[in-house]
Amino acid sequence: MIRLTPRLESAIRVAAYAHAAQTRKASDTPYIIHPYAVMLLVSEETDDEDTLVAALFHDIIEDAPHVYSERQMREDYGQRVTDIVRGVTHDDTIADWHERCRAYIANLHEAPRESVMVSAADKTHNLMSTLDDYRVVGDEVWKRFRTGKTDQLWWYSSVLDVINDRLPGSAVAAQLSKLVDELRDIVPDAQPTR
Repeated sequence: MIRLTPRLESAIRVAAYAHAAQTRKASDTPYIIHPYAVMLLVSEETDDEDTLVAALFHDIIEDAPHVYSERQMREDYGQRVTDIVRGVTHDDTIADWHERCRAYIANLHEAPRESVMVSAADKTHNLMSTLDDYRVVGDEVWKRFRTGKTDQLWWYSSVLDVINDRLPGSAVAAQLSKLVDELRDIVPDAQPTR
């Protein structure tokens, strides 16, 4: 169970501020729903406050550094929170989607265990949302992404492999595994080769 401390409440406010102008790619809902959901999923694995704060902040360095910088995060919440967030931040200097994903996966092998928890929760909520949208609009949902469903299956399966290796037996890994199986049913003949 999450214990709402003054520090965690402050982090919730920072996350809401950092993502205030953003909406979710597929559904146009306020983006802040995603970091909150990731924090809730992480809370099923740990009550460590730094990890919960990092779950709230997991997309800030990547998506909103102009609103709340990595330096500010470090000053306000410490090096450990920032390191956990860094462990799940895509390298946007890599232009190719597949190469950027491969770099993320390689980094996840070495990232702090807490980063793996945050990644598992992030991917679980992302795929949950995508599958919910798929049930409503069908294959139209894949047009909202840079890549199609075959590459999405490759991506989620690859991340799941790392998560299963790093967090064996975790609840969030089990939940992600079920979602990846559901995606596999949607893409039954897919042979991701990237």
